[in-house]
Amino acid sequence: MAQFLYLIISLIIVVADQALKHYIVVNYAVGEIHTVVPGLFSFNYLRNNGAAWNILPGKMGLFYIISIIAIIVCIYFIFNPKYRQPLFSVGLAFVLGGIIGNFIDRLHLKYVVDMIQLDFINFNIFNLADSAITIGVIILMIYLIFFDQEEGGK
Repeated sequence: MAQFLYLIISLIIVVADQALKHYIVVNYAVGEIHTVVPGLFSFNYLRNNGAAWNILPGKMGLFYIISIIAIIVCIYFIFNPKYRQPLFSVGLAFVLGGIIGNFIDRLHLKYVVDMIQLDFINFNIFNLADSAITIGVIILMIYLIFFDQEEGGK
């Protein structure tokens, strides 16, 4: 039953991501920038029809296939009894929520809404789904580097 907790984590990420994207689309013009925390970050509404950092722009069919495969893989690992380690599953839940958040945009809008601009560093504009994927991958790496070997030896 713990697997459903991980799906709830994914759902919370999807809802938060889609709510923020909806807010941005309704209240901002494309390219409009508003400071949220001075010197830290702003909202800058952009439309991204590529992958991360707008690589492979316009390859929507490829992104549909990759997203569907990634969703299936995440769900497989979350529900497979062989991989029921909480840290691993939390990482997967974050990745799954982020993938679904951006996949909804691609299906519905044919682009991904990006809005978070870091003002203290020159970095690409991103969204909550991208952040969730990044955090999830970091959690998975921590698990694989520091914990997987311990558990494999038991």
